[in-house]
Amino acid sequence: MRLTEEEVQALLAETDGWKLTDERWIVKKYRFQDYLQGIEFVGRIAAISENANHHPFISIDYKLITVKLSSWRAKGLTTLDFDLAKQYDEVYEQMKQGEGE
Repeated sequence: MRLTEEEVQALLAETDGWKLTDERWIVKKYRFQDYLQGIEFVGRIAAISENANHHPFISIDYKLITVKLSSWRAKGLTTLDFDLAKQYDEVYEQMKQGEGE
């Protein structure tokens, strides 16, 4: 079910770095140390997305990965978009922690 503007703003406030665009997308840019690390991230979030049957737009620009989420059927944002955003952030944090090892 499509979220109201108030619900979107409340959930957006709980995220780290996600931005609302065109009133129907949430977008975040993830920066990596090298190209292959970014590709690994894309592979990991692709598996999560496939499992949820909810597929983001992903742009790969060398060490910068941009992810856009929205729900086509709802014609806007749903809780699933924010759930996946949180999971993507968790993957990113896990990968960043692994850099120091």
